[in-house]
Amino acid sequence: MRTPLYLGGPITTETRINDRIRVPEVRLIGPGGEQVGIVRVEDALRVALEADLDLVEVAPDARPPVCKIMDYGKFKYETAQKARESRKNQQQTVIKEQKLRPKIDDHDYETKKRNVIRFLEVGSKVKVTIMFRGREQSRPELGYRLLQRLAADVVELGFVETSAKQDGRNMTMVLAPHKGAKTRVAAHQRASDPPATAAPQAPAAPAAPSGEATSG
Repeated sequence: MRTPLYLGGPITTETRINDRIRVPEVRLIGPGGEQVGIVRVEDALRVALEADLDLVEVAPDARPPVCKIMDYGKFKYETAQKARESRKNQQQTVIKEQKLRPKIDDHDYETKKRNVIRFLEVGSKVKVTIMFRGREQSRPELGYRLLQRLAADVVELGFVETSAKQDGRNMTMVLAPHKGAKTRVAAHQRASDPPATAAPQAPAAPAAPSGEATSG
């Protein structure tokens, strides 16, 4: 009897493969993703070994457990690659913060709003924090209204990823840019830029007279 294909490091209890699968029968998925059906685990192992592949338990909590025939070493490598790529993408996500007071005046509000717009335009998320002081904490509706107003004002660039919630003296909301927002903003800026005008040309020199006057 041939040994299973996977000869890598120790197998954790999270994923059972080959003879570690100790159940009488499994729902088998073939190496091409085809549904084979419910078979005895011995038969599933035989098919995997004949294909020089592994029998991998992919849904242990199902009844019966679901197993797939695959190259487990390749599967582990691809899974690790995807996990690293996911962590890399998460690290690239920048979260900016913008703080406001619940009774902010219109001028300051416009300034803060422009900051939020600038952050969203470059693809950053924005954590908006309303800071309450003293008796303001008894009026959370001021914060909710302000956050709703801001979300409505920037709806073309971003959406509410995390709804407003109060935590002690602060109320927070997270805005995220729409997918492709940077591209749309750049295209809009290019379209709104005035067309380039040609540099003014120097006036042409006057034409020379056809004949010179002679002195008598």
